[in-house]
Amino acid sequence: MTDRVRQAVKGTRVIAADGGMRHAEALGVIPELWVGDFDSSASGLLEHWRKVERQPYPPQKAATDGEIAVSVALERGARGLRLLGALGGERSDHALQHFMQAVQLAGAGIETHLSSGAEEAWPLLPGRLDLDLPSGSLFSVVGLTELAGLSIDGARYPLRDFNLPFGSSRTISNVAEGPVRLTLRSGQGMLLARPYDLTGA
Repeated sequence: MTDRVRQAVKGTRVIAADGGMRHAEALGVIPELWVGDFDSSASGLLEHWRKVERQPYPPQKAATDGEIAVSVALERGARGLRLLGALGGERSDHALQHFMQAVQLAGAGIETHLSSGAEEAWPLLPGRLDLDLPSGSLFSVVGLTELAGLSIDGARYPLRDFNLPFGSSRTISNVAEGPVRLTLRSGQGMLLARPYDLTGA
């Protein structure tokens, strides 16, 4: 568990999604609710956290456990979300869904940050995005659509009012040189960073 992850959850309310509960102890948090079908929660985990309120769902449901956790958080008044474990694991379909959901949430005004610990991601929408990344750490901009008017400051490879075609790898593997600022005129994308990867330094 990284210091950045611990700082991200400090003082926050926590809802665990199924097997994600296995990270609670390492994070030093006690979730207020545990949701899911519990198909990826071992019996020992269920016993250890038996006092946490559970909201069970059948395996044959129309949403992932992660999406259910997000919906419940919003119902409980969340104005910003930290989705931990959203980039890791063996299911790339789930990670991709988290990307899409994060963009949708950001478009609705819900600040959303995804993390696996080693890697972090933020939705990139029209406007400005400021990130405090360690100097020398790697980051990439992935366009989910064509990106128009993209500017990147505070990076080894800055851009100014650049139009990124859909599918282009031009903005992969940049290097932070202190705080990074991005502005975008139109389009949707994700910024992925590796704060502990200083191979670009």
